[in-house]
Amino acid sequence: MTDYHLFIAIYIIAVNLVTFVTYGIDKYKSIKRKWRISEATLLTMAVIGGSIGAWTGMKVWRHKTMHKKFTIGIPIVFVIHLFIVIYLHTIT
Repeated sequence: MTDYHLFIAIYIIAVNLVTFVTYGIDKYKSIKRKWRISEATLLTMAVIGGSIGAWTGMKVWRHKTMHKKFTIGIPIVFVIHLFIVIYLHTIT
């Protein structure tokens, strides 16, 4: 594994862990009626590489499961990420 591949792997793991935890924090804040994390932030975290963490957070925390922009958007972002990873893997 090259340094480039290692960096990408660490980035993907880190951004997905942070996204997963952020979805959990937002769910907690929702239950406690506290200041929430914006939907734009949650979606942005998915777009910058955290789609697996977002989808897992939605399932584990049962959070944002009634919002179409999440139930449809997150899987679409995941598929786009999958194609990007496959493409990058084939050119390097």
